[in-house]
Amino acid sequence: MILRIAIPSPLYRTFDYLPPPDCDPAVLRPGMRVQVPFGRRQVVGFLVELSADTLLNPASLRPALTILDTEPVLPADVLALIQWAQRYYHHPPGEVFATALPVLLRQGEPATHPAPTPVWRITEAGHAALADAAYARRAPVQWRMLDYLARCPDGAEPETLRAVVSNSAGILRALRDKGWVECRAASENAPAPPHSLPPPLTTAQAEAVTTILSALGRFEVFLLEGVTGSGKTEVYLQAIEAVLARGRQALVLTPEIGLTPQLLARFQERLPGPLAVSHSGLSDAERLKAWLLAREGRARVVVGTRSAVFAPLQAPGILIIDEEHDSSFKQQDGFRYHARDLAVVRGRQLGVPVVLGSATPALESCHNTQQGRYHRLPLPERVGGGAEPPIYILDVRRQPMREGLSQPLLERIRVHLDRDEQVLLFLNRRGFAPILLCHECGWSSQCRHCDARMTLHLRRQRLICHHCGDQRPVDATCPQCGSVDLRGFGQGTERLETALRQEFPETGIARMDRDSTRRRGSLEALLTEIQAGGRRLLIGTQMLAKGHHFPDVTLVGIIDADQGLYGIDFRASERMAQLILQVAGRAGRAEKPGMVIIQTHHPDHPLLRTLVSRGYAAFAAEALTERQEALLPPFAHQALLRAEAVDPERATGFLQRALALAEPLADELELMGPAPAPMERRAGR
Repeated sequence: MILRIAIPSPLYRTFDYLPPPDCDPAVLRPGMRVQVPFGRRQVVGFLVELSADTLLNPASLRPALTILDTEPVLPADVLALIQWAQRYYHHPPGEVFATALPVLLRQGEPATHPAPTPVWRITEAGHAALADAAYARRAPVQWRMLDYLARCPDGAEPETLRAVVSNSAGILRALRDKGWVECRAASENAPAPPHSLPPPLTTAQAEAVTTILSALGRFEVFLLEGVTGSGKTEVYLQAIEAVLARGRQALVLTPEIGLTPQLLARFQERLPGPLAVSHSGLSDAERLKAWLLAREGRARVVVGTRSAVFAPLQAPGILIIDEEHDSSFKQQDGFRYHARDLAVVRGRQLGVPVVLGSATPALESCHNTQQGRYHRLPLPERVGGGAEPPIYILDVRRQPMREGLSQPLLERIRVHLDRDEQVLLFLNRRGFAPILLCHECGWSSQCRHCDARMTLHLRRQRLICHHCGDQRPVDATCPQCGSVDLRGFGQGTERLETALRQEFPETGIARMDRDSTRRRGSLEALLTEIQAGGRRLLIGTQMLAKGHHFPDVTLVGIIDADQGLYGIDFRASERMAQLILQVAGRAGRAEKPGMVIIQTHHPDHPLLRTLVSRGYAAFAAEALTERQEALLPPFAHQALLRAEAVDPERATGFLQRALALAEPLADELELMGPAPAPMERRAGR
């Protein structure tokens, strides 16, 4: 008996081993983890196949050390998906297997639930205290902690609560002494919150739900295309409820930035049983727990980001991909898979429906709908009949600017704040300034490992490369000429926040980007303050712009639309169009009407004009026509062969040899390059 083992390594092959000496080969099955010797190391590999023979000399084969599992950790359908992905993406099989498993299982830890972590929960008496408006004024810090815990039906760990208020331990002790909170071991059998009743559906929502339910039990792909605020999440929920009623499970994928506490709260309010959640903000133990709940079938609904497409499901019934257009579904390094596309493949393999939801679908999805591969389900109106906010293009070419803010936009901000409404300002560039420059000699803060400049983060007094993560203290003097006249040029969210605090000193301001939400629980704490009305001026990157429902936001300002209008990537205009409309959709989502202002130096740019005057559908139609004329995807297939090396000559030589091998196929393919990468050096390679 020969064991074919996939080893997590950059090698495009499996490795043959003998079974361990004390192992009964009859118990071995593909999908088990196996500890094997690999060179001078011991590694955890994955059993792919059992074979009777080998192409190698059997006497040269080494025995595996240990079979780590009594049953496969990966079910047959996930194995089939992994093997399909490995072939399609031409990636080393061991690395694909590793992607499909939580970190602890990759390291050889047992596939059992880790010890429960104590969590804090609000009590019934705490809920009563929370409703007391006088208490909110008398003890605002305690009230904020109670309000946060009320939004966590499964409780919150002490580490998370440290980011909610300062001195969280003392606050929690005081609340426990009053009987308003309690600390006990986390359990998936904790009392479930009262489930809310579904709201009445619009005609379009009802038609979408009916159509999806008619496909339960078979494979079909639906494109749920609805404007922001049209109730796509409610369609998901009612489809999931029908799936659960049949005893099946649902898998919901969402972009990392779209996996908001608001979304999870809606799912927990409506859906019975434990909810398995998987994303990068969780600890390794938490991700393992969610994975096990999904595999055991105890979690009826699994909600996760990109890698959750590999989640093991005992009884799959439906796959849902929210914000299917989002680029974060594409893994950008290592195993470069696209979770949306793999979800469609998995749905076909399982024979279950797949729902892709978006207000601004990917052009590939629009094309698949036109070709009849996907079934389009439109949601053309906002729930409640609210109108979409008007979008105004503001030409800033001759406007006096203050830290990137034009006078007309500042005046408009003041009007909305005076009405006690909230304002959202979008700038997709974190940090204080994208470049630190010497005003004497022109030196700039270049990254030592990349062909890129380092971003100035003034509050942390650090220069940080947003490509490789390298950082260093801000220079006191110019390293080139010794001048002290170093200036930050360009605009970032930190600089915008500083300017707005000077302009509106009495207004609570929230900045939401990766820097301000680094600490665990800080995002939830910030959202709690925003929802409570404590912060009325909201600044952020796309983390703030997507997936949130802020009913008091009536003005959205896009500070710099120009950075996405021109780019070497043929998808740049598509992504910019999607981002503009996603950000615009945050305005006027409740009874109050909203408006959107786009600052630009290119007011006549065709992308902006088409979006404002005719909407996304018109833009998509024009963009697809352009792609067809240029023979770009989805009207052609593109494959990128990229080489990385410390020595650039080695990378160039490899690509030249690859070109020579491909030239006999030139009649069937259009060959381009070799050409330098847009960023030739990144992280020292």
